[in-house]
Amino acid sequence: MQQTPVVTGWHCSVCGQGVAISEVFSWRCPNATSTDRHHVLELDEIIAPLRSSGDLNPFIAFQRYLAWDAFAATLGLDFAARTNTIRELDNAVALIAGTGFRTTPFERHDGLSSALSFNQDGGVWIKDETNNVAGSQKARHLFTELLHLIVTEQVGCAPWKSVAQRPALAIASCGNAAIAASTLARAVDWPIRVFVPEHADTATLNILQSLRADVVRCARRVSDPPGDPCVIKFREVIEQGDIPFGVQGPENAWCLDGGRTTGWEMAVVAEQLTGPMISRMFVQVGGGALVSSAANGFFAGGTKPRVHAVQTQGCAPLARAFERAQQSGGARNAGSRWSQCMWPWETTPSSLADGILDDETYDWIGACNAIVDSDGSPVVAPEKLIHESYQLAHRVTNINVSPTGSAGLAGLLAIRPEIADDERVIVIFSGILR
Repeated sequence: MQQTPVVTGWHCSVCGQGVAISEVFSWRCPNATSTDRHHVLELDEIIAPLRSSGDLNPFIAFQRYLAWDAFAATLGLDFAARTNTIRELDNAVALIAGTGFRTTPFERHDGLSSALSFNQDGGVWIKDETNNVAGSQKARHLFTELLHLIVTEQVGCAPWKSVAQRPALAIASCGNAAIAASTLARAVDWPIRVFVPEHADTATLNILQSLRADVVRCARRVSDPPGDPCVIKFREVIEQGDIPFGVQGPENAWCLDGGRTTGWEMAVVAEQLTGPMISRMFVQVGGGALVSSAANGFFAGGTKPRVHAVQTQGCAPLARAFERAQQSGGARNAGSRWSQCMWPWETTPSSLADGILDDETYDWIGACNAIVDSDGSPVVAPEKLIHESYQLAHRVTNINVSPTGSAGLAGLLAIRPEIADDERVIVIFSGILR
């Protein structure tokens, strides 16, 4: 059935530059340069009621809301052809990952709710992403990037003439995102370069090797500019022609499109609940794409639970940026004050939840907007609670979640005394323990 896409284009949250939805390879704001990455595109949308088609694949269930769907329509593909593109790519992913994209569980966890002393009216709803493609939500963000590349290639808009001439994909990541990106790349035999920290764990490196990724270890050097050395090296190869294939909005805004499926899935479940509405959402924050996308998706359902963006004491650039933004004119739409509000964490980041130790919260503008729009707040969890949340998750649930994946729960523990026993709250478990 033909449907009208609801995404109309992009605009930069920093400089206001517009970008047509038909633009090919619209990774970054046109005004971003190698010396000025302080730009990020956000979607322009027509307000439409959020409805799922009921398909098990979220990219088909919510297809009409995807920016990718609107983009592919401008290339001349009808709705059926666009759906078929998703199916075919999903099947290719399933051959490598052992599963394609499917709606993941989102339900009240009685054991965790009881352990945290919520009553029967309230409780903790867990969004469990640990059995998603590559073991986390990261592949959701990357799937729309890959769809963009594949459909562009199929209709002959790509600058390379054959599959053999494809430029390499590139990502900077210490774990889940690297594995997700390498899994998707392997599904379509696309070469990928993965920039990892010098201390990357052996289990992750073994998985990346099995997926035929070209792994580059990046040490912190005194001569480097401030920031994550993996991101610095990543940006160097992007300038040389590699394709950004990561989960940082300023580097590839298409990651913010697919990431919304997490929020959409939760929103349609929340809409059907009787009794109190979901009142809060706790989301662990590294680069910020998850909290920005999940909140954006959930808000499309018509309600806005308070968003609590959770970081660790060992690395909390978002909380600092939020405070600076509030003091300098307000935390909403603070992109024009990027240099005043967001800069790399000065000390070496450290935490058991090592997957959220991004030196910068790259998608801080969207994160701050979600917090302000929902009357939420950043939460900086003491390292003690990062450990406690991980132990609690394994003690009362059967979810094989990593310390990074359970870090949002640490934010709930940190402010539990402020939350009424009859409130309904969300935590996202994303990142399997390997």
